[in-house]
Amino acid sequence: MVSFEEHSARDARLIILRGLNDQTDGRMNEALLTQLLLTFGHNRSREYVRTQLNKLRELDAVTVVLAGTVMIASITRAGIDHVERRSVIEGIARPSPEV
Repeated sequence: MVSFEEHSARDARLIILRGLNDQTDGRMNEALLTQLLLTFGHNRSREYVRTQLNKLRELDAVTVVLAGTVMIASITRAGIDHVERRSVIEGIARPSPEV
C-alpha cells in the first residue's frame, strides 16, 4: 500500500508533466511549477518541486537544466507518452481518461 505522502508526490509529478505538456515548447521553470502545484492544492516549497523534478528526471520523464540557480524542466517523449496514456511510468500517477 502506498503512503499518503507517496500518493501526493505521484499526483504532483503528474501535474508537473501535464503542465509541461501544455506548454508550446514543453518547458517551465521551478517557480512557475510551484505556482501550478498550488493551483491544484499542493502548497509545497520550491525545494519540494526540485525534489520532484529530480525524481522525474530519474524516471526519464523530463530533462532539467539550470539557468543560474533556477531549474528549468523539459518534458521528454516518455513523459508525453505517459500524459497521453500511451505508456505508464511507475512513480507517477496515471492520468484519468479524457471525457
